[in-house]
Amino acid sequence: MRTCKVCKTKFEPQFNSVQPTCGYKCAIEYAKNLREKKEKKEWKARKKVLKEKVKTKSDYEKELEKVFNEFIRERDKHLPCVSCGAPAGTYKLTAGHFYPAGSYKNLRFTENNVHGQCWYNCNKNRHGNLQEYRVGIVSRIKREGLEELDKLARIPRHYTIGELILMKEDYKERIRKLKEKL
Repeated sequence: MRTCKVCKTKFEPQFNSVQPTCGYKCAIEYAKNLREKKEKKEWKARKKVLKEKVKTKSDYEKELEKVFNEFIRERDKHLPCVSCGAPAGTYKLTAGHFYPAGSYKNLRFTENNVHGQCWYNCNKNRHGNLQEYRVGIVSRIKREGLEELDKLARIPRHYTIGELILMKEDYKERIRKLKEKL
């Protein structure tokens, strides 16, 4: 005895031992369901390709930003807030930019420019508090690193779509490695 895949009634297979349905009506319905499933799967694959074709550079930047910020949060999750020094784990961690990402697009994805920061107190309410952030960043990247960052702030940098894709994949891999260490 088998159970019909469509109407769920018990039946004795008449044609072969792996017959999925109890009769012709259910077989037609079963075939229709299989065809619809296949068409949905094909459409989903085509839609993914079509979406990829119409992506703009801005879309790629947003995707990279999500992965990059996740990397920063993972990298700095055991460190205190770079601005106020709040101990790790006592605040919601965000990726805070020393040079703001909106004004300094060339430093948006520069690791020395972005550090773990408490989201509500420092990043949202005090907008990073530049003076406190400067002290915290010097303790992390040293004065030479800050001077290098100051120089980079004056140099324009434009990423290509290919570079953005490669950077996204690189940061995904680096996140995976950081998570494996724990």
